[in-house]
Amino acid sequence: MSLPFEHELEGLMEEYRKRRARTAELQRSIREISATATTPRQTIKVTVGAQGDLTGIEFPTGAYKRMAPNELSEAILGAVAEAKVKATDALRELMQPELPAGLNFDDLIQGKADMSKALPENSIMPGAVRDYIDSGRVPGMDGRGNG
Repeated sequence: MSLPFEHELEGLMEEYRKRRARTAELQRSIREISATATTPRQTIKVTVGAQGDLTGIEFPTGAYKRMAPNELSEAILGAVAEAKVKATDALRELMQPELPAGLNFDDLIQGKADMSKALPENSIMPGAVRDYIDSGRVPGMDGRGNG
């Protein structure tokens, strides 16, 4: 004998497995995001990860040796800022299609998003399953499992 709503529950579990696998794919893709920026005079090249964390800094030429400390500092900070914008753009491109309707990526990463929009108002659960969870009874059956 099969359980009430076994087919619906199997469908929900399959959807859950698909979403979990997609989440793992997204996590891998996020870890792989990298963006690089080079200063206009090619003196500094920086690389950042998806969250803007500095993962590399290079000095392709010896020109940095002739720069004043504040000039060098400004060049590094400018290159890092440019690379962060590129990394954020790559992250946005990856994540925006995955976000629920009405949830804005920029608001999300800035902590301004209305997170109530992340969960649907109406559950994807079939109504009969919802009734069973709410009442403990299968519609059309008496309390002893008789229809």
